[in-house]
Amino acid sequence: MRTGIASDTPDRNSPNLDTLVRGDEIDRLAHQLLMIENRLNSNIPTTLWISDLHGEGDRFKSILRGRFGMLYQTCREALPNTFSPDKIQYLVRIIRKQQYLRDEDIAMDMQDVIFCLVQILRYKLTNIGYQVSEVFPPEFSDTISRLLSGLPVPNPIFEEEIIALRLITHLAHSIRQVLLDRIQVLGDIFDRGPQPDKIIRILASAAYRDMVDYVYGNHDILWMGAASGNRSLIAEAMRITCRYDHFELIERLRFDTRQLAEFAERTYPVETITGNFKARTSRGRAMEKALAVIQFKLEEQTIRDYPEYEMASRLWLDRLALMLKTGDTGGLNDTSFPTIDLDTPGRLTKEEAEIIDDLARQFATNRRLKRLLQFFFTKGRTYHIQNNFLNIHALVPSTADGEFEEFLGRRGKQLLDHIQETIRRVGVNYLESREQRPQDQALFFYLWCGPKSPFFGKHAMKTFERYFLVDKQTHKERSLFWKDNMQSDAFKKKMQQEFGIHRVVYGHTPVDYTKGVQMASRDGVAINVDGGFAEAYYNRGHSLVHTPHQLYGIILPTPGEIIEAERRLESAPLDIELIDEFRQPMKIKDTIEGRTLKKQRDAIMAQIRKLARQNGLTAANSPHAED
Repeated sequence: MRTGIASDTPDRNSPNLDTLVRGDEIDRLAHQLLMIENRLNSNIPTTLWISDLHGEGDRFKSILRGRFGMLYQTCREALPNTFSPDKIQYLVRIIRKQQYLRDEDIAMDMQDVIFCLVQILRYKLTNIGYQVSEVFPPEFSDTISRLLSGLPVPNPIFEEEIIALRLITHLAHSIRQVLLDRIQVLGDIFDRGPQPDKIIRILASAAYRDMVDYVYGNHDILWMGAASGNRSLIAEAMRITCRYDHFELIERLRFDTRQLAEFAERTYPVETITGNFKARTSRGRAMEKALAVIQFKLEEQTIRDYPEYEMASRLWLDRLALMLKTGDTGGLNDTSFPTIDLDTPGRLTKEEAEIIDDLARQFATNRRLKRLLQFFFTKGRTYHIQNNFLNIHALVPSTADGEFEEFLGRRGKQLLDHIQETIRRVGVNYLESREQRPQDQALFFYLWCGPKSPFFGKHAMKTFERYFLVDKQTHKERSLFWKDNMQSDAFKKKMQQEFGIHRVVYGHTPVDYTKGVQMASRDGVAINVDGGFAEAYYNRGHSLVHTPHQLYGIILPTPGEIIEAERRLESAPLDIELIDEFRQPMKIKDTIEGRTLKKQRDAIMAQIRKLARQNGLTAANSPHAED
């Protein structure tokens, strides 16, 4: 007979505490497993590559706002093949304007437009990285979610014009938000153009920072090394800035160059500057020359202090002093060197030492510069692997016979990892205002211009020769072996094995599209995305786009082509270089990340099965079987 008193004898059909705990553990593991499975089966992120922006801030902002012409390609992929180019262009205009546009030549009413926009949005949201709450406006979130799921929606959505118009606006806005998943920048934001700070602020902003991956370029290394306290790089960074007369940038960064300017204009009157100096203003030319001389003196000391860099061929000042001493100056285009002591040409004068001391103090303490460079030191890498791509700025050092070049006792991936560790250490010391190791500061000089640097790739940087020697044959900077090696199947295979990747994407050396040069090698393994974005180069630029369906290059218009298109009320021309197409949408499971996730999935599944065996958990006796 049962009573109301609880029995101490456990009910064999009731789960004990251990079983419940283990059941909770299985739930936790199951959650992880399902998250991984969802990730594996989601589309790869749509990724944009851009390289060598070189300070062209306004132009970068303009093209980024237009998403580099990606909208048309995305609509093509999302909509049926039966859609004509005219209909796709019509939808592109609506998304770009974020409002419904009537077009008598296009037989699409508002309901047709809504369903097309939903289809495009559904295609983009196959990537599970987006939270609906982050993409849809709260007032229309439920309606858009139902449309995406194919569920009925209230009639006023289609019957009331004002509501339909607002829905189209919100759908278009949502598509623009999810159009691009990742931005891969292949370095060289600084120098040449006037607004590197603007580009960094855009990439570091809340709207973009979480989607940006960055690899350093040699011009970024120059500024990072200068900030670390390398004095020859301080002089060089400022020299290049003055060379392009970017005094507004100097003012925006709050550098005080009055002492330098007064010394330069007094020491180097513009009529005495006959070398190949580029600055257009008298002040710029004087400062450019003053900094060049200081730079050469300082970098020669580094070369002498670190003979392992094997850069003795760059020691020009003794040779210059001998030419000036003997009057053998026929090969020089400039003979005015009032601060060079012909007996000790590498020694700074008192004023030069005071100027570089002042600039070094400013570089170390400049808060505006530190905020910008924090992006590089915390976000940047020597290389980055995403999907099946190796992303680098310039190259992996190699030899004439197609082997990896040794530097610092390391080669290939190990060398790049070692350099990254040094940059990381320097970055921590800089951001926390700690003392730097002299050998780390010196390494930045080599990374900027050394022949075995993964950021440079030429046998020498001929700054001295270009400034002062008449013979133009001496100006040539011979590229080393990367370009030829990347045309070799054997070396490309070596790269694939070393980094575990399928393709290599790089920039650094502009290619001229107008001369028929392709971005990608015939097999699509080697892809150069540097199309000369800056005005100092071809003023055009390339970008690369990888969607789940295609990999293609975009040849960007020049500013002149954009202006002409606007005058004609047309879209600026974009040429497309198709590199690869995929029969089925490419998934995360098809990538290097996918291989790692599959190992994690299998390990979790093994844990779940082990727990199930230990506890005899089946559908019949599971703690939640009756729920």
